[in-house]
This record gives sequence, structure tokens and C-alpha cells, in this order.
Amino acid sequence: MSAQEHSSQYFIPDPSPWPIVGMVSLLTTLFGAALAMNGVSIGKFLVIAGLLLFAYLLYSWFRDVIAENLSNRYNDQVGRSFRLGMMWFIASEVFFFGAFFGSLYYIRAIALPWLGGEGYLGVTHDLLYQQFQMAWPSHGPGELGGAFTPMGPWGIPALNTFLLLSSGATITWAHWGLKENNNQQLVRGLIATIALGLLFVLMQAYEYGHAYSELNLTLNSGVYGSTFYMLTGFHGFHVTMGAIMLIAILGRSMKKHFTLHNHFAFEAVAWYWHFVDVVWLGLFIFVYWL
Repeated sequence: MSAQEHSSQYFIPDPSPWPIVGMVSLLTTLFGAALAMNGVSIGKFLVIAGLLLFAYLLYSWFRDVIAENLSNRYNDQVGRSFRLGMMWFIASEVFFFGAFFGSLYYIRAIALPWLGGEGYLGVTHDLLYQQFQMAWPSHGPGELGGAFTPMGPWGIPALNTFLLLSSGATITWAHWGLKENNNQQLVRGLIATIALGLLFVLMQAYEYGHAYSELNLTLNSGVYGSTFYMLTGFHGFHVTMGAIMLIAILGRSMKKHFTLHNHFAFEAVAWYWHFVDVVWLGLFIFVYWL
């Protein structure tokens, strides 16, 4: 096939089992997590099985896509579709986190004032429990889950903000190395970004342990506890997935897979990582600070 014929044809991948495997792995993980949270012992084993299956999925799917890319089966049209697909994926992630930020705003700025009697929809106090106070954070009825200390912005949250902002700088430095055909700078920048991302995850795990053991801030701590762990937990999951993708990109960079004109995989992960940075800034301001 001539180069002109190749450029005019759109690449159609072979049938793949990986979307089905991904569905099964995520369903198993979430179902196991739900059982574990409700005290069912088999739940934790389902979570482990689901995560192992998901790890196998990532390895296998990355392997297949890398082989397709190295076989020179993609043309410019495929590259444009990849970029559009990644843009729409990040857009869906914006709406995903937007829903949780919207819930937090609704609870703090609308629901609590209504329950406190403000506005034309204000609730009278005789309909609520006697200890109700219109204040954030809210414990819930009768200080559901016991008294707790809210998580402040300084300390670990501020340190994690520094780590993620630094990782945004290091991955940009790596991108400059790629554009300048400096593979050593590309590799070093990716290593620094991965190290900062993994350190962020470790610090967040320590923060959760501290919150549970010393602050009594748990999932049972009323609506504050649920929104805190929902927002920060999903963000931590995204950082973890981003670090896994960066490790895969690092391996490819060490093998010199990327060139100035063929490096979409790096760009996609870099876009994702910058998105994770921006979301954390929102979390730091609206969850920890305000």
C-alpha cells in the first residue's frame, strides 16, 4: 500500500475483549467495596480480585495499543480523532467532579440555610431535631458518628498542593525535552513527576489514617464526612491512575518510542495530569480552606 493510500484510509482496530474485561473488573471492585463497607467479609476479597483484574486489563490494553502505534498503522486522521477523544474524556471528567462540587455547594449554600429557617422555603425548628445548628461542617442528627474535628488546609493538604503543583512543572519540563528531542530530559522529568504523584498518594493515605484515628472524621461523620471522602477519595484515585499511566509512558520514553511528530500518548497523559492538578486546587480551596 502506498503512503497516499495509507493516509486516506481510517484505521479500524481488531475486535477486543478489553472493554468487557474492564466492565467486569470495575463492577467487581465496586460491588466488593459496597459489601466491605457494610461489614460483609467477602467484600474485601472481591475488591482485591477486581483490582488485580483491572491491573491485568491495563497491561494488556496498553500492550495492544502500543503495538498498533509502533506498527505505523495510524495516520493523521487517527491522530486527530485520538486528540478529540481525549478532549471529550477530560470534559466528562470535568462534569464528573462538577457534580460533586455542585453537591457541596448546594448543601452549604442552599440546604443548610433552608433548614435554618432562611428564605421562603425555610423550615421551622419544630420539624427538626432540637440540637440542629445551621453551621458547616454539619454533624447530622445528634452528632451522627460522634464529634469530629474538620480537616484544615495547612499541614498535609498544603504540602500535597505543593507536590501536585511541582509535578505540573516537572511534566511540562519533560514535554520541553520531548519537543527539543532531548530524551534524557524527557525521562528525568517523567521520573520526577511520578515520584511527586506517588508521594502525594502516600501523604493522602497518611492523612486518611490521621483523620480516622485522631480526628474521628469518618464516613459516618454526617454529610461533611461523606462529601470530604467522596471528593478527595475520587481525586486520589485519579492521581493513582495518572501515576500508572505515567509509568507506562516512562517505559516507552526509555525505549525511545516517541518522536517530535508521534507522541500523542505522552500528550494525553500530560493533559490528564494537568487536569488532576486543577481539580486539586479546587478541592484545596472549597473543601479544606473555605
